[in-house]
Amino acid sequence: MALDAATIEANIARVREEIANAARSAGRNPDEITLVAVSKTFPAESVRAAHVAGLRHFGENRVQETESKRRSLADLAATWHLIGHLQSNKVRRAVELFDRIDSVDSTALAEKINDAAAEHGKQLGILIEVHMGETTKTGVAETDLPDLTRAATSLSHLDLLGLMTVPPYSDDPEFARPYFQKLRVLRDEIARQVGHPLPVLSMGMSHDFRIAIEEGATEIRVGTAIFGQRSSPARVL
Repeated sequence: MALDAATIEANIARVREEIANAARSAGRNPDEITLVAVSKTFPAESVRAAHVAGLRHFGENRVQETESKRRSLADLAATWHLIGHLQSNKVRRAVELFDRIDSVDSTALAEKINDAAAEHGKQLGILIEVHMGETTKTGVAETDLPDLTRAATSLSHLDLLGLMTVPPYSDDPEFARPYFQKLRVLRDEIARQVGHPLPVLSMGMSHDFRIAIEEGATEIRVGTAIFGQRSSPARVL
């Protein structure tokens, strides 16, 4: 059952307070951190309630679900992030629907997105998703990251903003810390190698975003802590 608007608002206030506390303890400005509300599987009414409470960034992982949801939310001023794996046959529709694609993991996919963005006269922000060792995860391997970064920066309708990762899940938030540290180091190394700034580090979810902030996250993706538990089994975001 979807949470009511008052509960969503209270949850957002609690998450924002935790963001501020984590940022200050790390000597950072909380305003540097973007909260992306992971609204996948939740109804449009929940997104609207979060928007009323002040959120402007929403993460979805399915083109078809987002297409349906956005029809009833067309009046909202919001930034829509595709955070799930993008199949090549859905690239054109994804480029129409989303303001950001945060899960680019191959040169072929980047080229398809660029071609579709060109057709729509659109400059599209992207993140490269980095595979951090778990065999079930999508994302580019570390060894292939430099080549993909160079390719993405050469595509005229893409704006490569940074990197994203989803570490292996653990109930212990500290388990994710080495993965977040590693992504930050990779970002710094790749930015130097290719001579292209990569300001965005998208990492951290409901259970571990405080650790991610301590390790340099500029965007966190939070679903359960805002919208409640999903009715179907899914990784906690």
